[in-house]
Amino acid sequence: MSPASPDADNPLLAPWSGPYGGVPPFDRVRVEHFRPALEIAMNEALAEVERIANDPSQPTFENTLAALERSGRTLDRVQTVFSIYTSTMNGPQMQAIEREMAPRLAAFRDRITQNERLFRRIEAVYEARERSNLDPEQQRLAWYYYTNMVRAGAKLDAAAKKRLSELNQQLAGLYTRFSQNVLADENERFLLIEKESDLAGLPQSLRDAAAEAAAQRGHKGKWLILNTRSSVEPFLQYSDRRELREKVWRTFVDRGDNGDEHDNNAIVAEILRLRAERAKLLGYPTHAHWKLENQMARTPERTLELMRAVWRPAVARVHEEVADMQAIADREAAAGGPKIRIEPWDYRYYAEKVRKAKYDLDTNEVKPYLQLEKLREGMFYVAERLFGFVFRPVPEGSVPVYHPDVRVWEVTDRDGRHVGLWYFDPYARAGKRSGAWMNAYRSQEKFDGPVTTIVSNNANFVKGRPGEPVLISWDDAKTLFHEFGHALHGLSSNVSYPSLSGTRVPRDYVEFPSQLLEHWLSTPEVLSRFAVHYQTGEPIPAELVQRIAKAETFNQGFETVEYLASALVDMELHLAGDRPIDPDAFEREALSRLGMPSEIVMRHRIPHFGHVFAGDGYSAGYYSYLWADTLSADAWEAFTEAKGPWDTAVAARLKELLSRGNTVDPAEAYRAFRGRDPGVGALMRKRGFPVPDAASTSASSAR
Repeated sequence: MSPASPDADNPLLAPWSGPYGGVPPFDRVRVEHFRPALEIAMNEALAEVERIANDPSQPTFENTLAALERSGRTLDRVQTVFSIYTSTMNGPQMQAIEREMAPRLAAFRDRITQNERLFRRIEAVYEARERSNLDPEQQRLAWYYYTNMVRAGAKLDAAAKKRLSELNQQLAGLYTRFSQNVLADENERFLLIEKESDLAGLPQSLRDAAAEAAAQRGHKGKWLILNTRSSVEPFLQYSDRRELREKVWRTFVDRGDNGDEHDNNAIVAEILRLRAERAKLLGYPTHAHWKLENQMARTPERTLELMRAVWRPAVARVHEEVADMQAIADREAAAGGPKIRIEPWDYRYYAEKVRKAKYDLDTNEVKPYLQLEKLREGMFYVAERLFGFVFRPVPEGSVPVYHPDVRVWEVTDRDGRHVGLWYFDPYARAGKRSGAWMNAYRSQEKFDGPVTTIVSNNANFVKGRPGEPVLISWDDAKTLFHEFGHALHGLSSNVSYPSLSGTRVPRDYVEFPSQLLEHWLSTPEVLSRFAVHYQTGEPIPAELVQRIAKAETFNQGFETVEYLASALVDMELHLAGDRPIDPDAFEREALSRLGMPSEIVMRHRIPHFGHVFAGDGYSAGYYSYLWADTLSADAWEAFTEAKGPWDTAVAARLKELLSRGNTVDPAEAYRAFRGRDPGVGALMRKRGFPVPDAASTSASSAR
């Protein structure tokens, strides 16, 4: 190896060094490091697995499962930084590496899951778990490894394993192409506004953000509306220019669906075909049945039952909301304005008019109090008061970051003991995927000694002018708290084995802590301290808080139907088996069958549905948000039934629940927290829908 080659002294391959148990070496990473680092780390991991599989001694928990937990650490570190770059720093050079390496990583994973000698050792430990003096967490780990291996094809014959690996590699390549196509449409398509008159209706904060976005892209003196949700939705909410609202809306909803080199329809059809073949190969009727087997819901039928129960009242509420909006539009037409019928690009705009008319609440009145940095302080307040977590910024320069926008805090308990690190990457930029998410850079563990976690929150807020506070919408503030809930879940972890740590829980359970934390945003304690006017510093008026509370269930028809349409279509796509799918036609027909109101589109249309087609994660699993919200609504009522949002006894039980990761069955863990299974009544009350007679139906009873 030449000293000048990129894998000589490759920073990605060394254990993380520095403070806080080691941190990622972002200051030394270059894009050309990734390919050799991944190759070397995969070979190292395979060698470690071979040693375990070929151990001549009898299989035990220690020489098999604990050994597997110790293996692959170099690859874990490399893949962590690789995923950070592909999601937040994904330029052309990085995308080429991602396209090359995604299928190779899939083949690598299959070499492990299809290692027959390894599986026989895991199977032996699993079958002897109850007579081997294993503690409950060790038994859970044995179950975890065994079931994952079986579900990944460990029991297939050689020919079937070969075909399965081919399918997984093809899918990995398609997922990469899908996500890169969406990223291209988000980066390359936008609205450039050249006349100030076309800014009519936009609040000053949004105008400033659009001016800054334009300046960053070489259009100083103009305004640019980025093709990301955090930029598009405020524009649709406030812009008086209906033709521009339509243009922005179409650009956003047509991501991946423009009939050009970035069109995703053929990719989606191929993903669905390959998933259906894989499911049959593994012995399942459909991909949906395979995905849900080890989730809380267990079966597609259970998810459809819950979704359809909520769909009907939600659609009824949409018709009421549209009638209210159309009445306002008709009055405006009678006064000399244009005669219109409410269309999807009108919904948010006229919803604001209804909100003001019904609740005397104008979101423009609220936004000056919603400063990003003050709300971040509010999240820290909630974390300390509920869980005892204290956030302090790390000394400048002590922890490297991958972009100047990223900042880092140390998290301790109230006694000053180190808990972990929290990285915050809040702003949109070219090469960063849209949306908001949480990552775990390092999982908490303690079986070979204490290892603390490193977590991050990522968002796509549009920067304003230098030195000015970033003002965000109420919905964006809820998203901020939502993603912080994931981070608190990771920071609460207190388990032995990293595979069961933090947020590594079933997909329809992982959204429960995040959706629960959203409730604390609207508490008087948070708003009075941290919702302060960006110019005067005055706290948000109490009567304005009361108006926000009264409007809590406003527009729930829209929000629920927009989401549920995507969740139902996702499930139907993956229940279709091996039937050939034309995504656009399937979407139209499925929504027609559902009775989708014409004034709304799916929150994520199929050609840009990254949750489902940029990977396997949420495929046949987008229902998870509703399933988890059944838990979160019920858990919030545990607080309100006690002494309120800050009840210390309930908070202690909640922290204990979050601390257990995947060491116990989620339904059992929730039952221990609540004393019973959750029903759907709390969910319906939260959304302002009628509570059905069967409100006692449990989201956990499928276990």
